[in-house]
Amino acid sequence: MSMLTPPGMGGKYRVTGTAYPRMSRPRRRRKLVLALLGSVLALALLGYGALQLIDVFRGGGGDKRTAAAKDCPTGSPAPATPANAANPGPAVSGAPAVVLPQPAQITVNVFNATPRAGLAKAVGDELRKRGFTVGHVGNAPADFDKKVPGPGILLSSPRTDKAAYSVLATQLPGVTQQTDTREGADIDLILGDAFKELNTKEDADKALALLANPAPAPSPKKC
Repeated sequence: MSMLTPPGMGGKYRVTGTAYPRMSRPRRRRKLVLALLGSVLALALLGYGALQLIDVFRGGGGDKRTAAAKDCPTGSPAPATPANAANPGPAVSGAPAVVLPQPAQITVNVFNATPRAGLAKAVGDELRKRGFTVGHVGNAPADFDKKVPGPGILLSSPRTDKAAYSVLATQLPGVTQQTDTREGADIDLILGDAFKELNTKEDADKALALLANPAPAPSPKKC
C-alpha cells in the first residue's frame, strides 16, 4: 500500500507512486471567449462597411450641403444704390433717397484751352440749352492754356458737392477733376486738345437717368 492511500482504504484501485496526475484545462471556456471576440470583430467590420457604402451612395452630400450653407448667407441682401429724389424713378424699397443737384443749380464757367476759336462759346451755349447755369466764357488761364491734352478738366473748390461733378460729367465723358483755392461752388470746365464735342443730349439724358436711378444690385443666389 502506498503512503498516499489513507489508512483503512483499500480496494482494487489504489494511488501508488509519488506523482499526481496532470489535469488539462477545460477547452470549452477558451472556445467561448474566441467565439465572442470573433463576433465583436465581425460586427465592427460590418458597421464600418455600411458607413462607407452610405457615404458612397450619398456622394459626399453632407460636405456639399455644408459648403452650400457657407456660400449662401442668410439674412436680407444689402440695399441697392439709392434712387435720386430730384429725378424720380423706380426707387429701391427701403433705401434712403440721395438728392442730385438739378443742372440749373450748377454754375459752369467754360474756358477754351485749345487753339480752336469760339469753342468755349459754342459749348457754353449748348450747356445753357440743357439747363445748366453758365457763368464766365472765354480762353483758359495761362496755367492751362494749350496744356490740357485730354478732353477737359473740371476745376472747383474742395468743398464743391461731388454730385455736381457727376451731373456735369454726364455731358462730357473722360474729363478729370481738380481743385483749387476758390471759395465759391462754381465749376470751371476747361476744354482740352482731345475735346471733340459734348455727348448728344439723348446720351447725356440716359447717363443722367442712370446716375439718378442706378440698376439694383444683383440678388444673391438661391440656396
